[in-house]
Formats: sequence, C-alpha cells, structure tokens
Amino acid sequence: MIPTAGVADAHRHLLRALGGLTDAEVGAPTTLPGWTRGHVLAHVTDAGRALADLVEHAVRGVLIPLYDPATHDRDGIIEATAGRTADEHRSALREHSERLEVAWSRVADWDQPVNYRDGKLSSTVFARWREVWIHAVDVGAATPADWPGDFCEHAVDFLKERLPHDAIVTGPPRALAGWLSGRDTGDGLTGDLPELGPWPGGRPRSGDAR
Repeated sequence: MIPTAGVADAHRHLLRALGGLTDAEVGAPTTLPGWTRGHVLAHVTDAGRALADLVEHAVRGVLIPLYDPATHDRDGIIEATAGRTADEHRSALREHSERLEVAWSRVADWDQPVNYRDGKLSSTVFARWREVWIHAVDVGAATPADWPGDFCEHAVDFLKERLPHDAIVTGPPRALAGWLSGRDTGDGLTGDLPELGPWPGGRPRSGDAR
C-alpha cells in the first residue's frame, strides 16, 4: 500500500505542533550540525516543493531531477529561507505539503518512472513519509513515541542497512526506528549497539532524512 494518507497525517501533525512556534524558537539550534529549527523547516518545505515539481512533471510524462543544479541551489534556498518568521514557515510548509498531496491524487500508476531513488513514483511517497516524521523530531514537534506503527515498520526496513552485517539488535519497531534514525538512544533494545553506517542511498547533507 502506498501511504499517501499516512503522509497527509504526518503533515497535519507537524503543522498542528508548529501552531505555537515563535519567531525566537525558529532560530533555536537543533541536534543537526549547524542547523537551527528554521533550517530544518526550510529543508522540509523546499523538499516538498521539489517533490511536487517532480510528481507534477511525471504525471505529464516528463522526467526531471529532484534538484536541478542549473536552476535550484538546494543549500542556498535553505540558507535564504531559514530565517523566515514562524508564520512564514507555517504558511510555506502548508502550501507545498498540500500541493504535493494534490499532485499524488492525480497519479494513476505508482510504478510510473521518475528520475529519483528507485525510479518509481511510489518512492516519492515513502521518502516524504520518512522526511516529515524524522524531522518533526528535530524541530521538537514529535518524538519517536508519536510515530505510527506502520511508519516505524517501514523505517526499520529502510534503515536496517545502516547495521553492520554481523550485528544483531532486537527490540520493538518504534525503539528500533528511533535508534536507527539517530533520533533515540536505543533504550529498550537488546544487543551491543554498534556504530551505524551511512544512510541508505547516501546522505550527502546533514539534514537529509530520505
């Protein structure tokens, strides 16, 4: 099942949790190196814009990269928009999240090719699911305890590649998902917790959760 409804729920949770965010809190640091809360929100928002562009073009049969370096400076956009006011962050996040959900509603074939991840439109949904829930923790809008069970199972399946091949770590899916994503200490897990490997598919930027 393609979890478009799950992503919509994640969007709503994040926006509700950000309802009381102040301008001062936007500039507060996060655990992501060099990133404030505003940087994380700028990243999640611009990723929504980029995914919406990708899906809208794919539905028309046009393949584009998620980020075209000739037209979009990903890091530059994040730096330029990180200092938005809290209201501006909420408005932009809502706009691009809703636009992405509308684009998905027009998809007839989730196996349709895209120039992203495994080459299927379905990968855009799972990527956004991970991005919103994981970065919700970074901005203080959630903890792994808030993550839905089906999301935790997906996250474990995606992130288990970070474990060394000879490592055996067991525990509840939520605890595993939190630890494998670097958003929890691993309390409740059994085994010698090893140093985790790179993010599946590469993690070139500190804010990436896809």
